[in-house]
Amino acid sequence: MFMESLLKLAESSGFAALTWQSGVMLALSCVLAYLAIARKFEPLLLLPIAFGMLLANLPLADMMAAPPSDAENGGLLYYLYLGVKKGIYPSLIFLGVGAMTDFGPLIANPASLLLGAAAQLGIAGAFVLAAALGFDPKEAASIGIIGGADGPTAIWLTSALAPHLLAPIAVAAYSYMALIPLIQPPIMRLLTTKRERSIKMEQMRSVSRTEKICFPILITMLVVLFLPSVAPLVGMLMLGNLMRESGVVDRLSETAQNSLMNIVVIFLGVTVGATANGETFLKPQTLGIVALGLLTFMISTMGGTLLGKLMCAVTGGKVNPLIGSAGVSAVPMAARVSQIEGQRANPGNYLLMHAMGPNVAGVIGSAVAAGILKALFG
Repeated sequence: MFMESLLKLAESSGFAALTWQSGVMLALSCVLAYLAIARKFEPLLLLPIAFGMLLANLPLADMMAAPPSDAENGGLLYYLYLGVKKGIYPSLIFLGVGAMTDFGPLIANPASLLLGAAAQLGIAGAFVLAAALGFDPKEAASIGIIGGADGPTAIWLTSALAPHLLAPIAVAAYSYMALIPLIQPPIMRLLTTKRERSIKMEQMRSVSRTEKICFPILITMLVVLFLPSVAPLVGMLMLGNLMRESGVVDRLSETAQNSLMNIVVIFLGVTVGATANGETFLKPQTLGIVALGLLTFMISTMGGTLLGKLMCAVTGGKVNPLIGSAGVSAVPMAARVSQIEGQRANPGNYLLMHAMGPNVAGVIGSAVAAGILKALFG
């Protein structure tokens, strides 16, 4: 009787249901956790993603299981995932990003918008390549948006156009964002000379409080009138920024920057990771998406840097082309990489604030690109 009970317990355990796909995904989740903890690669998102992946691939735990009927409950992560599926979490993250972001460098140098736009070149390039490889337009658009280096935007668009690809696209987008310090510098050095990287830029003009208050209102009206579909992202981004700059709702601004942002990041990261189920994730298609994601990221970096070189030539050497690479919307990591590379070429070079202009322009640019793709293929 005792042995029968032990045998029954063993048969009902997760060990008995463990498959090679589950084993691979559990190992991958441990690798991602290592990168987040030991290497500090975007830990705020990579760690929840890694643990969500672990939970989803533990056999029989059913954390992402849909409810069998209205009278029964589904898995915990199934309900939390509705915030991703309905586009709630990405929009709330944009609210927090807006509250944390100073648009002053962009207002002081409107030409930064061009660098932010040029750094979206990879989106178009990856879309064409993905379509050529047999992905349908909705899937190709979702893959292309990885080039914007904006995880919430990639999740928002993919949830709307190709939810079955959410796991590989989200993992690729956040992994490459975390690897910016490794991916971008070789491309930046390849496309620029040491003399160009050494260029010191003039101090930026002071931006008035009135300008900072008017900016989010005007951008919201212009962008949403042009692309109504992008209202959830741009609207929340600019609302957060208006709360920051108005100076009259400090409590709301601090909540958006801290408490709300932290809660949403936990829910978003864990549930996105939980979509990476071994049976659906481990396919040749996934490897193709990861490869295309890296390519689109590299093309975006090249696009911003090359336009930076052009602006350098047009202005007679007043623009350091390194700031163009910051046009991808990974704030503020891409701007920091520009700063580091600039100081490596010239220890007295301070490019951070100049690079923040294209960097925040990239946030707007990636959201606009996502809105265009959703309007075309949604």
